[in-house]
Parts: sequence; C-alpha cells; structure tokens
Amino acid sequence: QVQLVESGGGLVQAGDSLRLSCAASGGTFRNYVMGWFRQAPGKEREFVAAITWSGLNTYYADSVKGRFSISRDNAKNTVYLQMNSLKPEDTAVYYCATGREVAVVNHPGQYDSWGQGTQVTVSS
Repeated sequence: QVQLVESGGGLVQAGDSLRLSCAASGGTFRNYVMGWFRQAPGKEREFVAAITWSGLNTYYADSVKGRFSISRDNAKNTVYLQMNSLKPEDTAVYYCATGREVAVVNHPGQYDSWGQGTQVTVSS
C-alpha cells in the first residue's frame, strides 16, 4: 500500500521561503506522476504543481508560477516543493499525491494516493 508523508511546513512571514518534502513508500513509483495540491479553510482543494517520473515535465498553477519549483529524487522516492516569495494567500494545508494513470495533472481525481498534509501559514 502506497504511503505518502509530507514534511517541511511551518509558520513564515511574507517573502520567506519553505521547502516541502514528500516521501513515498510501499510501492514502485516508476512512471508515476507526483503532484502537490493545497486546501485553504473554506475552499476547495486546488492544484499547485506536478512532475512526471522522468522529471522532464513540470506543471504549475498560474498563482505559483515563477515562485514555486517542483522536483523529485527517484532514488529516494521523494518529491520536493520549493516555495519562494511566499504570500499570505499561500496559506493552506499542502498535500502530496501520486498516480500512475494521470492524464490531467491538475485534477485531484486523477491521483490514487494522498498524504496527510502539512500546514503552511504565511503571515503578512
């Protein structure tokens, strides 16, 4: 059974940086897409970024493009989300997800497994 464990969240000030990590276990992840989503209180879960197994293709929500960077280390089964120039509107619980047959990377329903989430709070 696939397990995803996120880490790296915290409380920061606007303009600061954070790096989230997501460690995957319990399966082989070759050809799996890894994604990050977030959910703020009272809002729906929204796509943040995704990366293909090779790492050659990355995808970002318009709201984070140019500020966030997704990467992965397949030897460690870990995906990272480097978040720079954080804004108060980035405050949310951030979730890692993975899926094998992901045709639409920004659709949560395309992903098979989810982590428990890590809180990111950005103060103004």
